[in-house]
Amino acid sequence: MPASRPIWKGQLRLSLVAIPVELFSAAKTSAKPSFRQIHQPTGKPIHYEKVVAGVGPVDKDEIIKGFEYEKGDYVLLTDDEIDAVKLETRKTLELTQFVGACEIDPIYYDKSYFVVPSDELAEDAFRVIRDALRRTEKVGLGQLSMRGKEYLAAIKPSGTGLMLETLHYEDEIRKADPFFSQISSKKAEADLLDVATALIEKKTAPFDAGAFKDHYQAALRDLIGRKMKAKGRKISAGKDDAPERPSGENVVDLMAALKESLEGGKKTASAKSTKSTKAAASKTTARKSATTSRKKAS
Repeated sequence: MPASRPIWKGQLRLSLVAIPVELFSAAKTSAKPSFRQIHQPTGKPIHYEKVVAGVGPVDKDEIIKGFEYEKGDYVLLTDDEIDAVKLETRKTLELTQFVGACEIDPIYYDKSYFVVPSDELAEDAFRVIRDALRRTEKVGLGQLSMRGKEYLAAIKPSGTGLMLETLHYEDEIRKADPFFSQISSKKAEADLLDVATALIEKKTAPFDAGAFKDHYQAALRDLIGRKMKAKGRKISAGKDDAPERPSGENVVDLMAALKESLEGGKKTASAKSTKSTKAAASKTTARKSATTSRKKAS
């Protein structure tokens, strides 16, 4: 079992079959450098206090939750009152519907969690649901409550386990129309589309997350390392060696750019070389003609 603590414990239920399971976050929060705010003159970390206007700092046990129903007016709720709200999904994730994986628009996906059986006795039933989902190529949908919120969730096979993806509710997703309404519905030109399609096909390969690195985090860690070695001395942040991107003001021949990308930049170099060769040949011919004319004149 992983060293990390589960963020949720409960039952995964399919009809009359209930399996005790645990959820673990699939993302590592420690993968990126984190910062604290520091008081520069003393080098000490800055702390935050809970304060009330006109009162000052307050104790933690004096704080309760409030819902602002009008400006400045609140309905006050204690933790006991909130905990008294009973939802079956607090302890049970029931698979109530199944859909094809491609039917869920990626915009709905939020966070990923590993689902594992709580003990060896639960593994048999766990494997049945996992393999049934894999055979039917379906994703199970259900709801569960954790951290003070009820989530819509999708369950799918992942290796020897299951993966849970929390999903946004429909009312949490912005409508695309206001953003895309100014974009013309005109289709791309056929010849440009053909070249762009060929470029996509050329660069198509199986997905490998390990092939992509977070360059910003790597550069940030390098900066931190150099600062530690410098022991407080000022250092250069380093030059950005990334190739300069063309700005939006540059007007380019779209077809030429696509073809150059498709051919790996060779065509442009070849074309420039051909033009230079032709120009040099023309100059040589012109010089020979001028020499011959002078000889005849003499």
